[in-house]
Amino acid sequence: MVNTYRPALLVSGVALLGLLTACGDGGGDTAAAPSTLPGTAAPATGDGTTAAPSVAPTTTAPTPSPATSTTARRSDRCHTSELEATLGRNDPGAGQENFPVILTNTSSRTCTVHGYPGAAFVDASGRQLGPDPERTPATATTLKLAPGQNAWSGITFANPEISGARTANPDALLVTPPDERDPLKVYWSAGEVPVSGNESTVFITVLGEGPGA
Repeated sequence: MVNTYRPALLVSGVALLGLLTACGDGGGDTAAAPSTLPGTAAPATGDGTTAAPSVAPTTTAPTPSPATSTTARRSDRCHTSELEATLGRNDPGAGQENFPVILTNTSSRTCTVHGYPGAAFVDASGRQLGPDPERTPATATTLKLAPGQNAWSGITFANPEISGARTANPDALLVTPPDERDPLKVYWSAGEVPVSGNESTVFITVLGEGPGA
């Protein structure tokens, strides 16, 4: 496995992920601070005795507002039924286990993904093991996936043999695409994962371009 999939350095203080509802960003549609919409106020009309000069109409298309861009992104987003999730090989380092979770567009149309996927380890009965992974802070970008192209997100945790965390052996990892509610099931064959105790936090990274993008 090449270092293309090595996640960024982990930091604390990140928001919890939902199991079955993944948001593109923490609490909203983008991870950045809200943008101010372009001003639309009309010009002043003078002193009341002289009419303001008329303004010739322009043929230049207006710049889409953030709200318009968000609406377009939501309508173009990849739905769960259009994606396949697979687990890449572990790329360990510095006491960390690093697994790329790859989302591939299996539909016949181009669609987009933006932000963080939802994720949860589950046992054979579907019971969640451990808390939701925490998000590694990063700026989300909208990724356009043509048919067959993919994006990836990293699942990272401290090696339990080093951290001493209590572990469980999951049957699967449930992955929910951004802004979707239905998860994709990825069978987990990579061994034990930390679920509680010292250094047991699992982290997930924002979606980035995959090798097919």
